[in-house]
Amino acid sequence: MRDFRLYAITGEQFHPGRDVIEVMEEAILGGVDIIQLRDKTGSKRDILHKARKLRELTRKHDVLFIVNDHIDIALASDADGIHLGQDDLPLAEARKIMGNKIIGISTHAIEEARAAEREGADYIGVGPVFPTKSKLDVVDPVTTSYVREVAGEIRIPFVAIGGIKLHNVDQVLDAGATRICVISEIVGSDDVRGTAEKLLQKIRTRTNS
Repeated sequence: MRDFRLYAITGEQFHPGRDVIEVMEEAILGGVDIIQLRDKTGSKRDILHKARKLRELTRKHDVLFIVNDHIDIALASDADGIHLGQDDLPLAEARKIMGNKIIGISTHAIEEARAAEREGADYIGVGPVFPTKSKLDVVDPVTTSYVREVAGEIRIPFVAIGGIKLHNVDQVLDAGATRICVISEIVGSDDVRGTAEKLLQKIRTRTNS
């Protein structure tokens, strides 16, 4: 898995009237280096169609493409990997299906992070750091204290996620995160590319990378 800094997840509810491919291309042009397709409501047919279009886009710009939850769609679209939650298919079973493709796991406590690392996850999500409206089934915020725990102990890559905005991202970076995942702050912005550029600049400044 190549290194990354700024990870963006689709959130079509935040940009009504704008095409998801257009929005995500602007994000990539702003410096996003991983795109994840997350669609909790569409039909499999519609999600696969979007996945294939996003796969074309990410290949064009040489960035990684991840599908949330749907292993069948990840495989059918030749995505680089899958992102799973704590209630999804166990990592060991997912690995049998995905082979050497990327598997990311959402974690909300250090025990979950340790388990994901032990079981062979390629990266973990750490969050939600702050309150977020991007998910209906969201758990309580883990705060920057969990980011600090993970930064001090977990050796596989991790990405901080959940309610991260331009005004609070410095708190997350100060806690030890070097990779940030953003949804609404980027895709819901009037200036998608510019917002991504500003977030990436903050990451680079704070992490000297």
